[in-house]
Amino acid sequence: MKIAVASEGTLVAEHFGHCEGFTIFDAQDKKIVNKQFVANPGHRPGFLPVFLHEQGTNVIISGGMGPGAIEIFNENDIEVITGATGDAET
Repeated sequence: MKIAVASEGTLVAEHFGHCEGFTIFDAQDKKIVNKQFVANPGHRPGFLPVFLHEQGTNVIISGGMGPGAIEIFNENDIEVITGATGDAET
C-alpha cells in the first residue's frame, strides 16, 4: 500500500494542492518499509489526483481538500483522509 501525505517540510500540509510536496510511504503488514519525498509538480485543477494515482498511491492524507479534488481522487480509487495535522510520519 502507498500512502501519500501532503507535506510542508515534516508536517502535514493544511491544503494538499498548495503543499511543498508529498511524503509517500510504502506500507507492508502495517509497517513503513520505504519513504520518499516527491515535490509538488504544480497545482492545476484535476492534475494532482491523477499524478498521485500514477505514483501508485492508494491513500492521500491532508489537512484539507476541496470537494472537486476528493471526487477525482475517489474516481482514481484513492482513499481520502482529511483533517490531519502534525508530523507527516506520525
